[in-house]
Amino acid sequence: MQEYSDDLLQPHAAWMRRALDQARQAFEEGEVPVGAVIVHQDRVIAEAHNQREALNDPTAHAEMIALTQAAGSLGSWRLLDCTLYVTLEPCPMCAGAIVQARLPVVIYGAADPKAGACETLYRITTDPRLNHQALVLGGVLADECRSLLHEFFARQRAQGKK
Repeated sequence: MQEYSDDLLQPHAAWMRRALDQARQAFEEGEVPVGAVIVHQDRVIAEAHNQREALNDPTAHAEMIALTQAAGSLGSWRLLDCTLYVTLEPCPMCAGAIVQARLPVVIYGAADPKAGACETLYRITTDPRLNHQALVLGGVLADECRSLLHEFFARQRAQGKK
């Protein structure tokens, strides 16, 4: 992951805190604590958290749910002039959906060394071979985002859950 100055990351902290609120809600529901917020013209148009367990749906990632909400809010699948804030770097499925939605900006908190598809393992959202590329900025409130994930998985292990 590229390192960015605090001056560049700071303006995005308030929106990432909203995404962290969603991640905490997921944590309380026994879901992997990932939260997402989509902003359009300085207004939140979608907020979601992981719901794979609750919905028994492998695609119910925070980003996927938020993309669907945002498309409904705008009345278009093209999420132009929107910014996605997500607490964990999107996986390949979510990165593909970001490209399909034509979302221009993705800002994430913690890098995902096991499934990160924006910068860590893959660069789907910036691949010039695809029909759309997004600007990607990682590391916003990364320590808080990572800490919540670590706490969740430590509790899962202590309880003998996968």
